Amino acid sequence: MKTILALLLTAVIGLTSAPQAQASEGGLPWDKYPVSRSNDVAALQRGARLFVNYCLNCHSAAFLRYNRLRDIGLTETQIKQNLMFATDKVGDTMKVSLDPKNAKDWFGGVPPDLTLVARSRAGSQGSGADYLYTYMRTFYRDDTRPTGWNNLAFPNVGMPHVFWQLQGERVAKFEEQADPHNATKKVHVFAGFEQLTPGTMSPREYDDAVADLVAYMTWMSEPMRQDRIRIGVGVLVFLAIFTFIAWRLNNAYWKDVT
Repeated sequence: MKTILALLLTAVIGLTSAPQAQASEGGLPWDKYPVSRSNDVAALQRGARLFVNYCLNCHSAAFLRYNRLRDIGLTETQIKQNLMFATDKVGDTMKVSLDPKNAKDWFGGVPPDLTLVARSRAGSQGSGADYLYTYMRTFYRDDTRPTGWNNLAFPNVGMPHVFWQLQGERVAKFEEQADPHNATKKVHVFAGFEQLTPGTMSPREYDDAVADLVAYMTWMSEPMRQDRIRIGVGVLVFLAIFTFIAWRLNNAYWKDVT
């Protein structure tokens, strides 16, 4: 009986926990993504609009079809009119027409598919959503980079800051400090941002917009997550009840056996 209960508990923990890949320790601490956005249908719809308008120009989401957006409350008419190019069909996957050769020339590599990025980026510092939330909020101007942009969460990133008009232009300030592991060396520590030009959004509005985008990308990485949890919990409840019945039947069958 104890073994069965232990297995059920392990299954519950595995069911409700997102898979995490190991990440290296150190680096910029990831900010916590506001998890409540993941169950907000309006936030998911706003995030889908941002994804299509800004991300889908270079990055594909080839494992998701447009018509799957019905799961977040959009009709096929809304999808066709607001989130698709005229040549696409609602049953098509989210692909881009960016030529891989041009991508290598412009960015130094082909932009990766983003369908599963919210799951693949999970690590020791937090969830994949935490990483994306931090990444999209830590771009800064860097004239030494080919694109003119750099990122604290992904140093020397090849991607430019596609939301720079929304957030405005910033530079990162660094301070030189003694290396805690080697007293003879100096390290550069991030000390904050300096705003160069204002964006069309306030800092709070921009953070909310990024949270909406991350909510959508988290949903996109596993659209069936809520259904999986609901079905899994139901199965575990059934197994628990069945286990109790089987245990009582076993006692009834063997009560007269000495």
